Amino acid sequence: MPLSPQQRPLYEVKAGLFKGLAHPFRIRILELLAAATEVSVAALQESTGLEASHLSQHLAVLRRHRLVESERRASHVYYRLADEKVAELLSVARALLRDIVRNDGARAADVDELPDLTPATPRAADADS
Repeated sequence: MPLSPQQRPLYEVKAGLFKGLAHPFRIRILELLAAATEVSVAALQESTGLEASHLSQHLAVLRRHRLVESERRASHVYYRLADEKVAELLSVARALLRDIVRNDGARAADVDELPDLTPATPRAADADS
């Protein structure tokens, strides 16, 4: 069944969502944001090890696809998930990953070593990192 003219834009938005997720560093950024109320750009840079320009590009993609929101306060920029469902999506993706690699012993053990997705104690301002 082909897409109707009314359906196509919705599927394009949905495809954009998956494009936003289609990079390992963007997924990691989202995981970091899922574990806190908000995180400063400086803290994201420290946690990911990305150069500022690369981090900025990834954050722009995540903003463009409405996965994150940002707020500038003085000289610091803070990011947070745009919707709590993003954290739920990451959790479901982690469970699916675990199922996919279950039969591959080495990779299955590696999944268990990934950082926890359980939200940490909310950080109001992430200590102005």
